Amino acid sequence: MYFTRLKALKHMVCLGIICWAGPIFAQELPVKGMVLDPAGKGVPGVTVKAEHEQTRKSVVTTSTNSGLFSFSNITPGGPYRFIFSHTGYKTDTLSGYTIAAGQQVALSLKLKEQMNDLQEVVIGYGKSKRSDLTGAVTSVKPEEFNRGVISSAGQLLQGKVAGLNITRSGNPTDRPAVILRGPSSFREGAQEPFYVIDGVPGASIDLVAPDDILSIEVLKDASSTAIYGSRAANGVIMINTKNAGKGLGQLSYSAYAATESISNTITMATGDELRAYLKANGKTLDKISDDGSNTNWLKEVTRTGISHNHNLNFNGGGENSSYGASINYLNNQGIIKTSGMERFIARANMEQRLLNNRLKLNLNLTNSNTTNDRIASQVYNNMFTYLPTVGVRKADGTFSEDPSRTTGTGGYYNPVALLENNTYQGKTNLYLINGAAKANILNGLDFTAMVSMQNEQINENLYNNRFSMLKQGFNGYAERSSVKNTQKVFEGYFNYDKTFGDHSMKLLAGYSWQENRNGDGFQTSGQNFISDDLLWNNLGLSNGNGSTVVNYGTNYISTLRLISYYGRAIYDYKGKYLFQATLRRDGSSAFGVNNRWGMFPSVSAGWNIEKEAFMQNVAFVDNLKLRAGYGVSGNSIGFDAYTARLVYGAQNGSYFYSNGKWLTAIGPTQNDNPNLKWERTATLNIGLDFGLFKNKVSGSVDVYNKKTTDLIAPYAVSTTQYPFNVLTANVGAMTNKGIEFTLNTTPVRTKDFSWNTSINLSHNQNKITSISNDLFQASEFYTANVGGRGQSGALGYQIIREGLPLGSFYTLRYAGKDNAGKSMFYDKDGNASTANTGFENFTVTGSAQPKLLYGWNNTFRYKQFDFNFFIRGVYGNKILNATLADMNAPIYAFQTNIAQSTLTESINDDKAQFVSDRYLESGSYLRLDNATLGYTFKMNGSRSLRLYASGNNLFIITKYKGVDPEINMAGQTPGIDYRNFYPKTRSAIFGLNFNL
Repeated sequence: MYFTRLKALKHMVCLGIICWAGPIFAQELPVKGMVLDPAGKGVPGVTVKAEHEQTRKSVVTTSTNSGLFSFSNITPGGPYRFIFSHTGYKTDTLSGYTIAAGQQVALSLKLKEQMNDLQEVVIGYGKSKRSDLTGAVTSVKPEEFNRGVISSAGQLLQGKVAGLNITRSGNPTDRPAVILRGPSSFREGAQEPFYVIDGVPGASIDLVAPDDILSIEVLKDASSTAIYGSRAANGVIMINTKNAGKGLGQLSYSAYAATESISNTITMATGDELRAYLKANGKTLDKISDDGSNTNWLKEVTRTGISHNHNLNFNGGGENSSYGASINYLNNQGIIKTSGMERFIARANMEQRLLNNRLKLNLNLTNSNTTNDRIASQVYNNMFTYLPTVGVRKADGTFSEDPSRTTGTGGYYNPVALLENNTYQGKTNLYLINGAAKANILNGLDFTAMVSMQNEQINENLYNNRFSMLKQGFNGYAERSSVKNTQKVFEGYFNYDKTFGDHSMKLLAGYSWQENRNGDGFQTSGQNFISDDLLWNNLGLSNGNGSTVVNYGTNYISTLRLISYYGRAIYDYKGKYLFQATLRRDGSSAFGVNNRWGMFPSVSAGWNIEKEAFMQNVAFVDNLKLRAGYGVSGNSIGFDAYTARLVYGAQNGSYFYSNGKWLTAIGPTQNDNPNLKWERTATLNIGLDFGLFKNKVSGSVDVYNKKTTDLIAPYAVSTTQYPFNVLTANVGAMTNKGIEFTLNTTPVRTKDFSWNTSINLSHNQNKITSISNDLFQASEFYTANVGGRGQSGALGYQIIREGLPLGSFYTLRYAGKDNAGKSMFYDKDGNASTANTGFENFTVTGSAQPKLLYGWNNTFRYKQFDFNFFIRGVYGNKILNATLADMNAPIYAFQTNIAQSTLTESINDDKAQFVSDRYLESGSYLRLDNATLGYTFKMNGSRSLRLYASGNNLFIITKYKGVDPEINMAGQTPGIDYRNFYPKTRSAIFGLNFNL
């Protein structure tokens, strides 16, 4: 009785509030109402659609910040139904209302929270409720994204998705390296997931501003990714942006300003320490290398970076049309002087609904302009190793340089002069237009046609002025290139959704056509300029010197086409038993004439156990689903129209005599391979999803076995059988086996306070199972030839061999020092000697593959305050610290600077810098990646203002002695810190979010 009266009292209060809100709801408004959350508070931003139940004509509005809404443009009559929808709540409907002239209808509705298993997620060519998924799919919402100075959408997911390994440096012009569930290819640059943006396959991730993203879905297993066939072996990342809105116009603005500084560095010897070390060992510097200075070169080339970001978004709509637009501006100043990135993104989208919503037309326009200011690669090494005993400039104002010296990798150059005298700039203009028409042909049958065109214009500019040590004697050197890449896509597909009794079926059938035309452009150069003032802007002012050779580059046009047919069937019985099957047939012009078509099937099933009769009395279980799936997908990343064809080019060292001149000969540089085909990845995935205690505890466990075959690698062949001595062929195989665990909990939730915490863990074991077959034989491949000063004969410091993971280190084994303080190494028999430095003494010494990836996120809310902190890390991997090896060279201490730790080494140790397992260090770390404190101000109507302060990379726990253990884990040679590492940054951010 008590609860019945309380419920009635709440309804009376709600109706009282509606009647009291006279200034908001004028008497002429035919419909007004309030939307409440389960706790009885008004919910802002709820979309309320009034739809005539017979004609299906509708009008839309949105609730205010206090949950109030009204309609002023409803035609009298009926019956009407009112549909309420909002993210995080179940869609609800009030039906059977008749609107009469001069009368008012007052509505009140309390929304119910939407369980995770009922939320819709985007899958290929459609959507699905989470409870209906049979594959491994992880959804990430905006409130879960990483915060900070974000230059690429990939950074938003760092540490947030089990099995997804994302690494980035502090360089604002670099993209993060992304790899999902371990490496599946030997090839460099062929391990990144496939991106689908608003349904456009292969769209550039640089088109998306982080603030414009509505959600991101990560498709992990082949049962989820096979619908994208030949491009999905590395997983699929689907990005869905904020599109045309509905109801009253909404304006939002977000901005932040940030400062960034170096978070860690390698401590180098000061000028005085170096002089003392050399003096104690009976050595001195020559006059050109010592002017009495104590220069901190790292300090001279770095700064506190100031960055700021602004995003303006506006959307709204009426009865039959909706619109949206946004503008984003990011200026990310690098911590190394003269480096940085500036980006401007403009988006516009609209939707028109016709024929009583049976036809929907969408048009999206996006333009992104990015300017990258880069630096010479030699800066990275020289800012550590340039002698601190000389000043930045000489007494006459010119830079301190020694033109006779080239000791060390990349040369010995004044790092400040490298920044001042060399200018590198890249400009990329990206344009994407995509339109779609969705027609409801019959009840449950829709046809969608989508057309898109992406145009990418890349301009690269370089200028070395007359004082540049990189182009001595050129008297100014300029180089320019301009290349255009275009991508055209057409997709046409039918979706049929039918429910009959306890049975539900969704069918998909489609066709796809894509054409990529790349490399349409040119490159040229000039030298001997009268002035440096114009940089590269007028190559016609170059004069040459009579023997100048113009650098025309290696740009060439290639056109690649992809044609696909695909289908999918999803069956659901009583919501308990779920089945899915997909099939895609792809044809690509990139591959050999014998293998241009491939089939990519998948099957999967799910069992919603909690819906069984024997579970009905288990009250604490809200969701319990068992999933299993198997499928095959392909990898065609990194191929162009000529990959499988015979290619001719210049033969260096070969000449022929013609018309009184010796000319470079032309000959084969690549063999034809008519049998070249896709790398294929077959994945078996078994998963369990659960939700307990009214979903206060939820999560998933996935176990997978991923096997990749037909791996592509170059093999030596006889020139008696082939025109060229190397053939690119499908030979190898590797496996990735792992387990992933995700847990989301809400330990505390009251009216004023809540705590949400989530953790994800993933373990992956990679193994190369084959690099030979009946036609092509190889025992191993050596990679990562990073070199060591004075060390010769090494073919590589990583090895690709059957039974080992990709990224296995192959080095000498350090045996300590002899009595003279010189480094010793073990031979194959375990004997220690200073002479054991030959390649025959190299052995496998560790792996770059991590044993565990983890992330832990916590969000606290108290009234208007919110606080979040996020910890992530890696465990069990090794890093080859080739940077420290190069700096630990006491024998070269009178030529380049040494690490402070080297001051304890013998100056006679001529092998201290040799790459060995001495420099193979633990790459494990735990990082407090972000902490954010915010406060939201309550304002009238739907307006809100949130202010926040955030810190990124606040601290790190690691044993690694280098700059940072977050080393690139993608590509053919993961886990190598090789003298080219842009320092990681620590940032302080202040921002706001304002909604009107």
